[in-house]
Amino acid sequence: MTGAGALLGSAALTGTAQAAGGPSAGGIDQRDIDRAAARLAPGAVRLRRAIHRHPELAGQERRTAALVAERLGRTGLRPVTGVGGHGVVALLKGARPGRTIAYRADMDAVPPDEQFEPGTARRVPAHVCGHDLHTAVGVGVAEVLARLRGRLRGNVLFVFQPAEETLRGARAMLDDGVLDGEHRADEIYAVHCGPFASGSLAVAPGVGLPGLDKYIIELAGPDAEARAARLAQRISALGTVQPAETTEDAEKLVRDLQRPDGPLAGFVLMHAGVAPGEGGGFRVQGAYRCWPEERWTRLRAEIRGLAAAEGAGEPTFPPEPFPAMINNPRLSEFAAGRFRHALGPRGALTMHAAFPFNGEDFSLFLRRVPGAMFFLGVRPEGGGVWESMPHSTAFTPDERAIGVGIRAIARLLSDRAAAAA
Repeated sequence: MTGAGALLGSAALTGTAQAAGGPSAGGIDQRDIDRAAARLAPGAVRLRRAIHRHPELAGQERRTAALVAERLGRTGLRPVTGVGGHGVVALLKGARPGRTIAYRADMDAVPPDEQFEPGTARRVPAHVCGHDLHTAVGVGVAEVLARLRGRLRGNVLFVFQPAEETLRGARAMLDDGVLDGEHRADEIYAVHCGPFASGSLAVAPGVGLPGLDKYIIELAGPDAEARAARLAQRISALGTVQPAETTEDAEKLVRDLQRPDGPLAGFVLMHAGVAPGEGGGFRVQGAYRCWPEERWTRLRAEIRGLAAAEGAGEPTFPPEPFPAMINNPRLSEFAAGRFRHALGPRGALTMHAAFPFNGEDFSLFLRRVPGAMFFLGVRPEGGGVWESMPHSTAFTPDERAIGVGIRAIARLLSDRAAAAA
């Protein structure tokens, strides 16, 4: 499908939007957002395609950052570049007083070793995580709200982040003061592509994405290799979930994410491998993700016990695991209502469990400022699950989701900027 209607997401995709809702607390009517988005969504799709054709790895996002800054400059904003590396930041000031609400989008591509699908392998960086869509949505929202700034109460801070795939970009931007001074935000939001129906966004109140913990265990002696192999096997057995490898596994994962008290209410995703160690010995090293977040304390104790039983050295861990991303429950529920207002009854889904296979350094922003991440459905009707699963080599998201995201996020940010708290 082509044309503005297809790019926005039609009633066939999203249900009939609640046009009778009238102006929001920010004085911006949903119909005004929709009209502006209809004009601007095709340009956002073109931007996504331009970014997609030239994927840049973490720390190398020069071209992407320049495209973003140029587009923001056209709206009358004054983007600041070079924040935390190649980060771009711009503050849109509304015509009336209010709060400052931030939107964050990541810009880097996925390296080859982080891409998966059974039996296949890519050999080049690629945008198979949807960061190109996240950025296109953010630029589109900035363009829409800039056109409506005369009725915007409060401010919207747009944060385009480098180096998410290495979990370094958020910390670098925070260290550069991205949320300090004039840019101090009351709340922050983000979207991430997800394997849900195009035309919807999934909220995840109180859940989100797990953190990451790592370990190294050294073994010495003539039988070190055999002991290391045995230890790796025993540590691997602590895992309770495995990555989806079949279409049936992936489809079940999508269903389980939406089940209250389902099998993903608590989990451990464990990896353990053996490699040559120091002084002719061997080492067991790996990483794990778990839910709930506090489970890591028990897992570290279990790993220590297994290492001791094999006569290994004391495991080495980082001071703390990389933190889990946990969405604010109240703000997530509020967002679900605004998404239904913008997109219709099918515009909001609910995730009741954390997605077990990925982490997010957006968690560092949420440690500073309340907010939430939403999962933008990019699976077209009749589309396969691998085509909408981030990091899959088959990832081919429905571009109509860009217009859907623009409409929904513009609605949410303008309302939160105008809200009392």
